[in-house]
This record gives sequence, structure tokens and C-alpha cells, in this order.
Amino acid sequence: MTAADPLLTPSTATSVDMPPWPASRAAWLAILVFALTRLSAQLDLSTLSLLVEPIKHDLDLSDGQLGLLLGFAFALFHVLIGLPLSRLVDRHSRKLILTVGICVWSLATAFTGLARTFDQLFLCRLFVGAGESVNGPSVYSMISDLFPQSRLPRAIAALNMGTVIGSGVSLILGALVILALTLMPPLILPVIGAVRRWQLVFVIVGAPGFLVAWAMAALPEPPRRRLGPPLQSRTITASVRQVLRQGWVFGPMFAGVAIAGLVSGGSAMWRPAFFQRTYGWSPQEAGLATGIAALIASPLGLIAGAWLSERLAHRYHDANLRVVLIAWIAATPFVVGEALMPTGSLAVVCSALALFCSMMSAPTQNAALQSVTPNDMRGQITALYLLTYTLAGQGFGPSVVAAVTTGIVGHESGLRYALAGIGAVAMPLAVLTMALGIGPYGREIARIRALERAAES
Repeated sequence: MTAADPLLTPSTATSVDMPPWPASRAAWLAILVFALTRLSAQLDLSTLSLLVEPIKHDLDLSDGQLGLLLGFAFALFHVLIGLPLSRLVDRHSRKLILTVGICVWSLATAFTGLARTFDQLFLCRLFVGAGESVNGPSVYSMISDLFPQSRLPRAIAALNMGTVIGSGVSLILGALVILALTLMPPLILPVIGAVRRWQLVFVIVGAPGFLVAWAMAALPEPPRRRLGPPLQSRTITASVRQVLRQGWVFGPMFAGVAIAGLVSGGSAMWRPAFFQRTYGWSPQEAGLATGIAALIASPLGLIAGAWLSERLAHRYHDANLRVVLIAWIAATPFVVGEALMPTGSLAVVCSALALFCSMMSAPTQNAALQSVTPNDMRGQITALYLLTYTLAGQGFGPSVVAAVTTGIVGHESGLRYALAGIGAVAMPLAVLTMALGIGPYGREIARIRALERAAES
């Protein structure tokens, strides 16, 4: 059963005047900037996965060290910095906090191009994680003050376009940059000395982030909206208590996204290496093929998920989580099948279908969280939610894949069996976990909607 939120009661629901919703044009302009921010962040993350094999060769790294770079290095500061900064998100200018974060992760990405040792790479990835830790809490807090609940899935789907386009573009851009750099003579810089081609890629993809930071700084801060007393300063402890108090609402969402994230995070970071090791593709071939597949399949999945959620919302209070279950069930056979395909071309097709299905869940699971979270805890609870995914998906996911590959399968060429095995175990478990939250979530949405009707009457 779900406990009522003491901040949202019928007696207080009518005690405040809600600010009007921002003009549609201003709201969608903000979404465009948020999407560009996501694109910038995804460029920085995906580029590293594309360059796994050249970095491994040049710096003589093990799969274990690569797993740390692909996941744990990013997740460590993301967790340590993210929660304290999320409290600032709930109290101060969200767009200013995010502007600083964009500058930090863009600078750290560019400095990755100057790294010459594992330790230097690890340090750069720490700061990329620190900068990106404010991205989710700031954006989701603002988007919930820009669009009414009924339009959140559509708005978040548009926002997620930045992530999926950034993922595809980063793979394609990285492949094209690598191809172009192979035609150039080695670059020798004063003091720094010889610069490897993969290092130049990081410098190139980090630079555009500063333009995105300028666009973010130019946005107006949206007024905060909430039912209940005036906005208060809530501690992280209070936010954790709120999650625990409504454990049957939040628990399945947190646990489900962690389990599914273990699969998606590990697969995404190791996918280029999988194509290179299994089918003998070059980084350029792997980047172009998987990047184009992502650019086609992922946006279609986002659109389909938002459309289905809005259709089901007319009949079900739990429409958002219902779409997540449908998407994950549909994605499971393609997640497992991708790694077992006899040819690279068939693996790309499976990858595209898996992305289409899984991306259907992206806008609805985030809309589900925002719909049941009090405004003055939204930044911190969103941070807890995203940190759960970051730890599982981007923190442990790549390292789990590396550990299964070397410890269970026993050889690097068996990466495909590690990816297939993890997907076959984790995806059904994620579906069962999320299914536990359908009933409690639906009842909570019904309660909140009743409060909103009371506030408007």
C-alpha cells in the first residue's frame, strides 16, 4: 500500500495559486536546448566506447581497466557529487547549475585527448561524471514546470531525442573523424609531443559543448509549480524518507531501471568492441553501422512510446509504467539475439529492433517518476533515480560484462556470449520487478489527479 504524501493533502491543495504554464513556444524552445545538452553529453560518453580497441592497443590496457574507464570512473563522481548538487537544484537556479556542469564535462572530454596513461584517463572520466551529474536532476525538474502531466511523455520523448541522436551521431562522427585522421600525418605539438588519432577525436567532440552551455545560460528559469505549502528546502535525508515511505510506488521503478540498466549500459559501451572482435569490423565500420541504426530506430521508439502512453492514459492511470513493461518484454529477444547472430549485418538489425523497443520505455519511465514526485524534492529524487541507473548501468554494467567475458567465458573473443547471457538473465528479472509497481503507481496517480481537480475547483 502507498502512504499519502504529507505535503499533498486536500486541505493544502487549494492553499496556493499555481503560476500559469509557460507559453508553448517558450516551453518547446527549452526542450530544444535540453535536447542539445543531452546530445553533447552523449557525444562525450559514446566516443569512448567507439575507441575502446585503439585505446586498449596504444596504452596496453586490460579488459578490466577498460571496464573501469567505460563505467566506474564516470559513475564514481556522478554519485559522490550528484546527490549534494541535486539539493542545490531544488533551491537555486537550475539553468545556471546546468550551464556550469556542461562546461565542466566538455572541458574534461577535451582533456581526455591529452591523456597518456590509464590514471590520466580515469581522472578525466571522473570529471566528466561530475559535470554530467547535474544534467538529469536539473532538466527533469525544469521540464515538469514547463508542461502539464498529460503532455509530459511527449515532452520527455522530444528531450530524449538528444540522447539517441547524440548516441548515433557520436558513433558516426567518431567513425568519420577516425577515417579522416588516418589520411593525415601524425600530429606533433610543442611540449605535448605526438598526439594519437583517438586523442584528437576527444578534443573535437568536447569543443561544441561550450556553445550548448551558452544556449543554456540564455534560457529563462521556469517558475516552480507545486500543490501544497510554499516551496521548502528539503534535505537529502527527507527525500530518501519520501522514497521509502512510498516504497511500493518508487521501489519497483528504482530496482527495475537498475536491473535493465545493467544490460543497456554494459551492452552500449561494449557494442563497438563486440562488432570488432566477433565479426572483424574496423572501428569505422562498427561506428557507421550502429550509429545509423541508432539514428533510425531510437527516435521511432521514442515517438511510439509517447504515442502509446497517451493512448493508454485515457483508460489507465498506470499507463506510463504499462508502456515500460510492454517495451521491455518486446526488447528482450532482440537484446539476447543480437550477440548470437551469425553475421554482423543481422546483429545490426537485431540491435536496431532492440533499440526501438527499449526506447519506447524511455519517456514513460521518466514521466512516471516526475508524476509522483513532490516539486521541492524533484531534483533530489530524480538524482537518486538517475544515480541508481548510473551505478548499475554505467558504473557496474561495463565491468560486469568484462568480468563475465574473462572470468566465465574465458577469452576476449567470447564477449558475445557474455552479452547474451547477461541479457537473458537480467531482462526478465527487470520485467518482473517493474510489474510489482503497476498497482501502487496507478493508485497514486489517481490520488494526485483528484488533488489537482480539487485545487482547480
